[in-house]
Amino acid sequence: MPVGPVEYIVIRFPGNHFKDDIVPPMAKLIESGTVRIIDLVFILKDADGSVTTFEFDQLDELAPYASLQGEVDGLANEEDVAYVAESLEPGSSAVVIVWEDTWATELAQAVRDAQGVIMEGARIPAELVDAALADLAAAGA
Repeated sequence: MPVGPVEYIVIRFPGNHFKDDIVPPMAKLIESGTVRIIDLVFILKDADGSVTTFEFDQLDELAPYASLQGEVDGLANEEDVAYVAESLEPGSSAVVIVWEDTWATELAQAVRDAQGVIMEGARIPAELVDAALADLAAAGA
């Protein structure tokens, strides 16, 4: 089965509370076939700096995440968790979401079939895009 590009994002939450506001928009992306969830890891860093990870079925406040359809199968490993936890401030939390961009599966397969290799890719922060668009508008472009 062809697989589209796989991405991850890390979303940090203030305090040790995982907000479920992101669940409905994620569910829409999954239901529309835009993405497929591959892994979800919740990371909590206590005030003393100790790190704990959770799956969505281990804490009551994570129950809304259980409604997200996908294959949560441990793709993010201990090294990934340590990397994310290192950048977390004590008393904060984060969720790591790994998904397949199913919308790009056909393109990804075509690139592989053509023996193409993606050399680099990056997500451009919204603030930079907004600033660039504002500059273009101000310049009359």
